[in-house]
Amino acid sequence: MKTQRPITSEVSEEEHRVLQFRPRTPPPGRPGKLGHPGPQHDAGEEPNDLSRYERVRERPDDFRHRMLANIAAFAFTVALMAVGLWLAKNIADLRKTQDCVLMGRRDCARISTPYF
Repeated sequence: MKTQRPITSEVSEEEHRVLQFRPRTPPPGRPGKLGHPGPQHDAGEEPNDLSRYERVRERPDDFRHRMLANIAAFAFTVALMAVGLWLAKNIADLRKTQDCVLMGRRDCARISTPYF
């Protein structure tokens, strides 16, 4: 049995170098590291929070309309799931019937019996 040895090649020292990590410096005129408030934070500067992204709404939320839209979306999702399950069941039944016919059997048709 032949043993496998790793392929060795002569690697020069230039291929394997350790790069020095240099931390980023903040842009000129900005306090702190990368825009984060730090020890150099001015007292007059606005804090970094999400309040500056808030917008004033022209009209208040319509809670009733939002709830009706949520109910309609939920009903649509439930209906879509029901149709998907029904379709999967019918495809499985058709596959069973097709497999039965392809095996050459003659009793493949499903006979429905009334429930009394």
